[in-house]
Amino acid sequence: MPWEQELFALLDDLEQQADALYAADRELELLDRTRSEYQQVTLAARLQASVGREVGLDVRGVGGVTGLLDRAAAQWCLIRAADQDWVVPLAAVRSVTGASDRAVPEVAWSPLARLGLSSVLRRLADAGERCVLHDVDGGRVDGVPRRVGADFVEVPVGEDQRAVLVAFATLAAVQSRD
Repeated sequence: MPWEQELFALLDDLEQQADALYAADRELELLDRTRSEYQQVTLAARLQASVGREVGLDVRGVGGVTGLLDRAAAQWCLIRAADQDWVVPLAAVRSVTGASDRAVPEVAWSPLARLGLSSVLRRLADAGERCVLHDVDGGRVDGVPRRVGADFVEVPVGEDQRAVLVAFATLAAVQSRD
């Protein structure tokens, strides 16, 4: 083989090695970038992509809640089960099964998904909906929410209708009563 062909073959080989090293380095960079971007994904974003799916939630103080994920928001989600509905603050969710592999970024959410937990509780109070408020320690308050404060909901209970204030920080789920 002439000297020039050997030189070109050597240069081609070096170029292929450089391309392979660049591709490997680029693959690692993309993997690292993907990991770093995924750490920005929230549970709410994954649940947004899961609306309309059957999901199972493990909720502190309640246990398993399974049903159709009807709504998801930044602070809460709505599960429609066969015989009741559940409003679950995301802070009380320990795990989720059946969720989509995708996520929906917050900029793509509907304005309704931006409503806080207090908006949902005010709606229940306005409608006079009887429900059970479960706390993260397993306690329950059964009644019709009357008023909603900045970080609590007021529920009259018993014959004397004494007001029980349930702090949002301890709220695990709100279960509808039929």
